[in-house]
Amino acid sequence: MINLKTKLYQMFILGIEGGLYSSALKQGLGGIIFFTKDIKSKKQFKLLIKEIESESLIPPFLSIDQEGGRVERTENIHKGKKYLSAKYAYEKGITFLSEQTQEIANELKSYGINLNFAPCIDVNTNPNNPIIGERAFSSNPDEVIKGEKIVSEIYRKNNIIPCVKHYPGHGDAITDSHLALPEIDLPLNEMKKTHIKPFKYAVKNGAQMVMAAHLHCTCFDKEQIPTSLSKNAIDYLRKNLGFNGVIISDDMEMKGVSRFKGAEAYIMGIEAGLNMFIYRYSNEKIIKIIEEIYQIALNDKDLQEKINDSYLKILELKNTLSN
Repeated sequence: MINLKTKLYQMFILGIEGGLYSSALKQGLGGIIFFTKDIKSKKQFKLLIKEIESESLIPPFLSIDQEGGRVERTENIHKGKKYLSAKYAYEKGITFLSEQTQEIANELKSYGINLNFAPCIDVNTNPNNPIIGERAFSSNPDEVIKGEKIVSEIYRKNNIIPCVKHYPGHGDAITDSHLALPEIDLPLNEMKKTHIKPFKYAVKNGAQMVMAAHLHCTCFDKEQIPTSLSKNAIDYLRKNLGFNGVIISDDMEMKGVSRFKGAEAYIMGIEAGLNMFIYRYSNEKIIKIIEEIYQIALNDKDLQEKINDSYLKILELKNTLSN
C-alpha cells in the first residue's frame, strides 16, 4: 500500500545539485532533472542514471531540457556539435526537423532519458522576447502546430514522453520569467487565437504532459498570480481544452514564482490543479517544503484527495513507458 508521503514525493522532479536526491528517491521521489553540469561524459552519465534507478522506490522520470540551440544539456558529451533550435530546424524543412528530432531521441534513449521538456510550443509574437525567440518554431500558430506534431510523435515512438511548454504561451512576454513575473495583457480571444491554439492542437494530438509557465495572464486573473498557480488557467486547460494528462510547473526556483514563499506556492499549485513540480536542486530547502506539505495534508482531506489524484495520473503516465 503506497502511503500519502510517497504519493506526495511522486509529485516532485528534483535536480542533482544539493545531493539529497538519493534519500528522496528512497522516499518515492517522482523524478530527476539533469542539467549540463551533471553530464560530463557518456560513461559517467549512464552510471549516474543506473545509480538513480537502483535507489528509486518507484521507477523515476529521468528528465532533461533538450530542445536544441540555446537549450541543450548534453553539450559536454558532443563538444563542437550543436543541434539547431526549433526555429532554424523548422525553417530547414520537415525532413530536417524529423531527422534532427530522431537524432536527439536516439541520443537521449541511449542514456536512459524517458522525459524531455520539449517541444517549446510558444508562438513568438514579440520580437523583443528575451527568453523564447529561436526556441519557438514560428511566430505563426499554425506553423507551431505542425512543428509540435512532428517532434512529439517522434519522441513518443521512441518511448520518450514529450512535455509541451510553456502553457498558456510565453511568446508575447517582454520579461524573462527566470528573473521576474512577466505579464501577458491580452484578451482571452487573442490568447485563444494565437498562443493557446498550439496547446489545443497538442492535446488533440495526444499530449501527455503540459508545462505551466510562471506568467501572469490578465485574461485569467486580475491579481498577480502566475498561471502555474492559477486555478482559472489550469481549469481552462482541463475543461476547455480537455487535457487529462499530467500538468507540471516550470522550475519553482524561478523568480516568476518567488513572491509565494515555502510550502505556500506548492499548496496553491496543488489546489489549482498542478500534478507535478520541478525544482532544480535537491537541497534541504525543498525537502523541508515537501515534509511541510505532508504535515499540512495529514489534516486536510481535500489536499489528500488532490495528491492522490496526481499520483494516479503520474503512475498512469509512467505505465505508458513500460509498454
